[in-house]
Amino acid sequence: MTGFAQVRGELGGGNGSAGRSFGPTQSRSQMAFALSLKSVNHRFLDLHFRMPGGNDSLEMQLRRLLKEKMGRGHVEVTLTVERASSDVFSLNREIVGGYIAAFRAAAAAFSVSAEPDLNAVLRIPGALDTTADNADSEVEAAVLAKVGEALERLNQMREEEGRGIARELRERMTHLLEAGRNVQQHRRAVLQNYSERLQSRMQELLGSSIDRERVLQEAALLVDRSDIQEEIVRLETHVRHFLGLLDEGGEIGKKLDFLLQEMNREANTLLSKTSGLAGEALKITEAGLAMKAEIEKAREQVQNLE
Repeated sequence: MTGFAQVRGELGGGNGSAGRSFGPTQSRSQMAFALSLKSVNHRFLDLHFRMPGGNDSLEMQLRRLLKEKMGRGHVEVTLTVERASSDVFSLNREIVGGYIAAFRAAAAAFSVSAEPDLNAVLRIPGALDTTADNADSEVEAAVLAKVGEALERLNQMREEEGRGIARELRERMTHLLEAGRNVQQHRRAVLQNYSERLQSRMQELLGSSIDRERVLQEAALLVDRSDIQEEIVRLETHVRHFLGLLDEGGEIGKKLDFLLQEMNREANTLLSKTSGLAGEALKITEAGLAMKAEIEKAREQVQNLE
């Protein structure tokens, strides 16, 4: 089912980590984020993430939460992070101080007169960090605190669409039951048609040479094809079960899809049993084709339900 939800949050400033000194502001720049969830119809749960780099842990946690709350849909998760001011660089005194001390100790040990190059020192991994690196854990915690609200809004929209789909599916099932009753009305005429064909065929066989086994085979074959009552009963049973699942709610999409496959099978059998017949049987053929059309339309909608 389709839906969209977005939540926003802000992170205030804070002091740096121990062992690090910051610029003149002595604080991190203020940050804001927006988390968007967009869902469109899909047979399975298909998750796609668009997030800033370095958020692998957050992505894994969001993926787990979405799988717990959703069963179907192509879902796009988008996280954007904005900073109110330019990044402030922090100096890691431990790394920089350790490098300079090691450099001078090596120079003294080998009687070399030299001083460390500051440009080279600042290129050492970890010597300089931005406030964005320091705030990763805060962003993760803030987003996880808001994701529940986003999921609730998304599911509210999806549930509203689901109620509309359920109403349409009930209408389809009503049309199927009406078609079944229509077939039932013409069933006796079809049986009479089969009876006449059987008598005609037996007379044809007996008119030349009598072959008892052949007569019995022809009779058994036509009798087997003569009645569509069983298909009508099974079709109505599937429709009642379908409506019962709609009343129960929950994750029923796959169950409904299976029932529609069974209904389609019964409609196909009904059509095959009445093929080649004229008169009232043509009306049953029309009703059977109408059944298949309703079933196909229902299957298109069921793909959108969880």
